Amino acid sequence: MSVTIGVHSNNPTLYYLSRLDYAQEELAPLGETVAWHHYTSGVRTGGLLTDGTFDFGGTGSTPPVTAQADGHDIVYTAVSAPRPEHGALLVTEDGPIRTVADLKGGTVHLGIGSWQTHLLSKALHGAGLSYSADITPEYSGPDSERLLREGKIAAWIAQGAELAAARRTGGVRTLLRTGDVITDRSVFFARRDFAEQRPDVVAALLTALQRADDWVAAHPREAAEIAAADLGGTAEDWETSLRALPWRIEPVTDAFLAEQQEAADILHGVGFIPRAVTTADAVAREAA
Repeated sequence: MSVTIGVHSNNPTLYYLSRLDYAQEELAPLGETVAWHHYTSGVRTGGLLTDGTFDFGGTGSTPPVTAQADGHDIVYTAVSAPRPEHGALLVTEDGPIRTVADLKGGTVHLGIGSWQTHLLSKALHGAGLSYSADITPEYSGPDSERLLREGKIAAWIAQGAELAAARRTGGVRTLLRTGDVITDRSVFFARRDFAEQRPDVVAALLTALQRADDWVAAHPREAAEIAAADLGGTAEDWETSLRALPWRIEPVTDAFLAEQQEAADILHGVGFIPRAVTTADAVAREAA
């Protein structure tokens, strides 16, 4: 049989795993082969799991919550260690935004539906503001940094090499780093039938994920050059961003599920997801 893994560039562990042989090496003793489904938006992961496009995927913290809210029956399988330096909410160095409360009435560019929505929603909530009522969220894009520097938007949530490049250029200030607000983990999840019927395959995939992380941690420059050639940016900025990540896979714990429940409650409270969800439902059931 073939196990299909979804991969997109915003999940660094899966991105590098797809370029290494570890998944096939771990699955071969189980009689399985690996296929890769490349797609561009992690927010689609729940639907692509449910319709059978792939069996296993990974995103940040928000997409599995929205997947549950949309009725997709997913199971959490593993998470990364917290990534406090993964991203940041940037404002201009000399601009009028000095606190999160100052964002009221402004436009913020971010990856809507990604972990960045969780970050911004929680930060605004802590400042007594609402994601849905007090700011204008817009999708970030190639012009986000320029629009921020020109004063046409209030803030921009950046990550990875783009964040490293913006900081290197100067003229921007970190209003919040990710770790000031959320743990910002990579989250790996699967369709329930796959997770419950093939726990041996899931375990093999988790071993492969850690092997990929170990490789990047040991070869940050080579990993950076791969990303720069494939995704743009400079190898130097990619290396800076990769060195800021923990490169460690951890099990799903009650503490993680509580983190996700807090995110789900906030996202439902601001109307980002249509219904309340219980994140503890997204765990594998014990075999009878």
